[in-house]
Amino acid sequence: MSHYAVDRIEGKTAVVVGDDGQSFDVPRRQLPQDCREGTVLRVEGSDGTDWSRAVIDDVERRRRLDQARESLRRLGETDPGGDVTL
Repeated sequence: MSHYAVDRIEGKTAVVVGDDGQSFDVPRRQLPQDCREGTVLRVEGSDGTDWSRAVIDDVERRRRLDQARESLRRLGETDPGGDVTL
């Protein structure tokens, strides 16, 4: 199983980025209908790029957002001058 995030939509193509940083240009018609920028996809299979098997993973998306918010909160605590606004 692999996870990918929809980085952006360019017309009929979605740019999808894997956790390893590798990106793919995928025809939107091959992805689940409700995909949009920021959607996290879970793909089953050996190579992880069988887009017909991709499913939207809202739980993983929320986990990643929470993790990013926590990282920003910690960064804000390390600002000795108080001039970083998050």
